[in-house]
Amino acid sequence: MKSVSISGSPRENVGKKDAKKHRNEGKVPCVLYGGKEQIHFVAEETSFKQLVYTPDAFTVKLNIQDKEYHAILQDIQYHPVSDRILHADFFEIFNEKPVIIHIPVKVTGNSQGVLKGGRFIQKLRKVKIKALVADLPDNIVVDITPLDINDSIKISDLKMNKVTFLDPPSSVVVGVRVTRVVVEDTTKPAEGADTAAAPAAAAAPVAADKGKEGDKGKDKGKDKGKDKK
Repeated sequence: MKSVSISGSPRENVGKKDAKKHRNEGKVPCVLYGGKEQIHFVAEETSFKQLVYTPDAFTVKLNIQDKEYHAILQDIQYHPVSDRILHADFFEIFNEKPVIIHIPVKVTGNSQGVLKGGRFIQKLRKVKIKALVADLPDNIVVDITPLDINDSIKISDLKMNKVTFLDPPSSVVVGVRVTRVVVEDTTKPAEGADTAAAPAAAAAPVAADKGKEGDKGKDKGKDKGKDKK
């Protein structure tokens, strides 16, 4: 997996006033945990550009006071109006310990179902996995070539060596759904089909009903004859 580097400086004070001061200076208050101790530090907001504003996943090399830490971005908070980064949480990772991280899904191929007029949908842009640092992939490649209309690829269909998928197995990653155009095409009668028989068939019950009415009339006549006797 690709990695980015971020340089930080330890925070002397931890509090709202101190955090506001750093934000006004264009810095982001951060915390690193998962190791022996929590480390509070600040980093330039511009250094988050490659890490945050991209669909790719990265590990992070944090350089804090001449010491390097390997980490992943665990959580990030944005200002509700300006979208500026308010705070970032990093989780320290170690080569011998598995890491839980969200990895982007990369779609390849041309679906058979789409070529027939179906609509391609992607339910999950990222999937949650667990793996050692050395086995973390840059992305999860999904080939949609064999997908026909109403087919889908679920978490349970994804296979990758030394990687455990943590989303529910029944969760749909990608699929092809039927469209109105496809439905209309499948419901049209075949060319040259004999459609004249349909009205005749529909008329048959009417004739049968008339026969029944005539029988009823005969029965009524018999009943009247009985009354006269």
